[in-house]
Amino acid sequence: MEIQRKVFREDHEQFRDTARRFFERECLPRQADWDRAGRVDRETWLKAGREGLLCTTIPVEYGGGGGDFGHAAVLGEAQSSCGVSGLGFGLHSEIIAPYILRLGTEEQKQKWLPSICAGESILSIAMSEPGGGSDLKAMRTTARREGDEYVINGAKTFISNGLNCDLILLACKTDPQAGAKGVSLILVEAERAGFRRGRKLEKVGLHAADTAELFFDDVRVPVGNLLGEENMGFKYLMQELAQERLLMAVAAASKLEWLLGLTIDYVKQRKAFDQTVWDFQNTKFKLADIKAQAVATRLMVDYYIGEHMQRKITLQEAAIAKLFSTEAMWKAVDDMVQMHGGYGYMVEYPIARAFIDLRYQRIAGGASEVMRELIARKL
Repeated sequence: MEIQRKVFREDHEQFRDTARRFFERECLPRQADWDRAGRVDRETWLKAGREGLLCTTIPVEYGGGGGDFGHAAVLGEAQSSCGVSGLGFGLHSEIIAPYILRLGTEEQKQKWLPSICAGESILSIAMSEPGGGSDLKAMRTTARREGDEYVINGAKTFISNGLNCDLILLACKTDPQAGAKGVSLILVEAERAGFRRGRKLEKVGLHAADTAELFFDDVRVPVGNLLGEENMGFKYLMQELAQERLLMAVAAASKLEWLLGLTIDYVKQRKAFDQTVWDFQNTKFKLADIKAQAVATRLMVDYYIGEHMQRKITLQEAAIAKLFSTEAMWKAVDDMVQMHGGYGYMVEYPIARAFIDLRYQRIAGGASEVMRELIARKL
């Protein structure tokens, strides 16, 4: 992008090369199989664990990479800029595992983190419910205390890694009358009696991402599976959602740059009316606008990566990063599909794949409208 990026160190860039080689060697050749199966195979998860591509920020004593957020960011960039679709590594490693590291007891960390870092135990986080959407305070899933156990009842939907998951970070009400102040986080093993997976949800895109419904019918788990303090779950979620949203901004910035490069190459070769599409002033002006948006997005996202590496980013700043980057990326993708003409609607072309895969970014992690509400609260 002709920008001197200063946020990453040499060890970050070395890790980027390792990640890129893994995605090109182990993932791209399997993409079509994953799309047909509706999930990523377990062997790829195990390979990623062996090569140190899972849980990059988890300390080495628990089996992680011992890195910082910069390593998580370059991993996300490497995946976004090579065309791999549907991998749940980032959710597993950089969104859910940090909850266990930051909130878990030493016993919980020793019990779960090593297998999570190795790719042997796959994580999902269960927040959204049928009819609930982004309104976490309105969740109806409950965990009732009975002696040394919680008895869990409820349903979750739109759960990424839902078919593959071995361990679920469940947001539920331990005090149903207290609204947001009654939410707790409980770890639920998938082999627990009363837990079942519903149907695999058929999405517009991201076909390799196993997204499912989850059901909890009198599921009993030990009180020791509570993560952090009881009724503090909503606060914990708000603290960690900033990183999730920044990671989505990181992916959007990288996707925008990658797709812009592909589109420039395409329009300079495609002929229309005895000239290339590039020769039309409209094409150049559209691409100039996209280039400006890509540069602005990159500069903003790099700034916030640096802030978050120092644990200084706020919930509002993360919302700004996600809103701006995902909206800019989506508008640019729509324009670039148009520049491809009919081929822009063929899934064999990366721009078409991006069109169906990336629409979710304006919804997941909090819809753009929620981001605007969060930003407006501080105006």
